[in-house]
Amino acid sequence: MKIGIAGANTAAFAGRDHAITLARTAEAAGIESLWTYEHIVIPGAYQSSYPYSSSGRMPDARFADALDWIAFLSAVTEHITFGTGMLILPEHNPVELAKRAATIDRLSGGRLLLGVGAGWLKEEFDALGVPWEHRGTRTDEYIQVMRHLWAADEAAFTGRFTRFQKVRCFPRPLQVPGIPVIIGGHTEAAAARAGRIGDGFYPAAPPDRVAELLSTVRRSAHESGRDPDRIEITAGAGQDWDADTIKRYRDLGVTRVMVTLPTNNPADLRHSLDALHESLISKMS
Repeated sequence: MKIGIAGANTAAFAGRDHAITLARTAEAAGIESLWTYEHIVIPGAYQSSYPYSSSGRMPDARFADALDWIAFLSAVTEHITFGTGMLILPEHNPVELAKRAATIDRLSGGRLLLGVGAGWLKEEFDALGVPWEHRGTRTDEYIQVMRHLWAADEAAFTGRFTRFQKVRCFPRPLQVPGIPVIIGGHTEAAAARAGRIGDGFYPAAPPDRVAELLSTVRRSAHESGRDPDRIEITAGAGQDWDADTIKRYRDLGVTRVMVTLPTNNPADLRHSLDALHESLISKMS
């Protein structure tokens, strides 16, 4: 079982010195991966409901750019994997994103996982001038666009939202055939998308809900002619994990469990990660 930390680019760890300390300390403590949140802007009076809290409000909106943070820290680490959790894919130009992600993957030595979602914050889309409508369809298409650019020396694509003929996009990702695309979300639509086109699925949900969603993933994969066992499953346990919860995830076929950063205080970081290693990581081998 791999252990990752979610929301690593937040609060004090969005800054240079504390981010370096976090990445190096996590790597030394045996953390498999660090994952970044993404929001380009947070409108001050949003009415959209944050889906991961009963209050409908996001807890802390102070985070560094997801990909820039990863690119910087990949240069001061050797082994730890980095994941975006999640890039709001419809807010990005997929051609530009394909190049940025491939560059980071190559420079990091193939340590990037590209987690993507369709987004929940309409007011952010409005601020960016990005259409809210059809964002799920655009998410599907943008994944195809990136994979075309990663795989071909000279790519062409004609879709509903993206069109180009005979373009070259370099560098190519170090990972072959391309950077793994992890579908994030805890809805049936996200699970179906993961089964249809995802390299992985990452629901931030308790085991009972994950079990329901995995049925959808498997059904969607079979309907699309794919092997569901090739879709890596990550589950978000947050702070409310215990040994029984981890075992239940493992029994479901989950191979990576995500926990939230155990402290926002850089002074407590080493002690907190050592405690995480002792209570969880050391027992996962």
